[in-house]
Amino acid sequence: MSAVAAELFMAVCRAEVVALKPGNVHVHAAGHGMTVEDFLLSAEAAAPEIARSGAPVGDRILRAVQATRSVVGCNTNLGILLLCAPLARAAESPKTHSLRDRLSSVLAALTVEDAEAAFEAIRLASPGGLGRAAEHDVAGPATVDLRTAMAAARSRDRIAAQYADGFRDVFDIGVARARSMPDSDAVTVAEAVYLEFLTAFPDSHILRKQGEDRATAVLSEAREVRRQVAAASSAAIRREHLFVFDAHLKWRGINPGTSADLTVASLFAHRLEHAQAGYEGAQS
Repeated sequence: MSAVAAELFMAVCRAEVVALKPGNVHVHAAGHGMTVEDFLLSAEAAAPEIARSGAPVGDRILRAVQATRSVVGCNTNLGILLLCAPLARAAESPKTHSLRDRLSSVLAALTVEDAEAAFEAIRLASPGGLGRAAEHDVAGPATVDLRTAMAAARSRDRIAAQYADGFRDVFDIGVARARSMPDSDAVTVAEAVYLEFLTAFPDSHILRKQGEDRATAVLSEAREVRRQVAAASSAAIRREHLFVFDAHLKWRGINPGTSADLTVASLFAHRLEHAQAGYEGAQS
């Protein structure tokens, strides 16, 4: 399964950078000092570490961040790695239960060692706007398991909240949207999933870096753009609305990075589910 998981991880990372995601880096427009090539190199370097067979979640995260830092000089994928490592580990579990159920078991079994490795990875990636935490600060040693540490940050970080809530947003928002589009190509699905997250709640990357007022304003703007996209009479007009919003966000230095990270995780989970279904079909 590790080779399959690595291939699927690469595939969803490629689809995500080809998708037109307003405010985020994509093939139609770079931004925030990063390029599409940075993201593709990062995905290629991180894939074998995320999918390393038998490896603990924390070790996958740390080794994937180290591999990423060896090929690019900036943080391109920390959120993606934090989300995809548990999913890849869950995909290795016996296929007697759904991916979501197996993920719950993986999260429940996380250890202090997983937290220590993840803390080191976060320090190495050095994400912008991280700040200091009152408890379980990544600048210090881990004293609790990774899920407990993430739960303490759930109110300010939507990625941390996934650990606390069993990846509820990933499955109930992202995977659900992907499942509703069985006949669409991967890029179209990625764009739809991203827009779903962008309009569901304030993006916590914006919240962390630019404050609650800005994050709430972007949420309102995104919902209006979604309304315009839904009402557009042609694909060209729909994309024009997205391009205009993309330029407006980047001009103001706004990057909905959490929405992009959740999109990749959702696409990865969806593909892993399909891979499991294919395996079960072949065995029947």
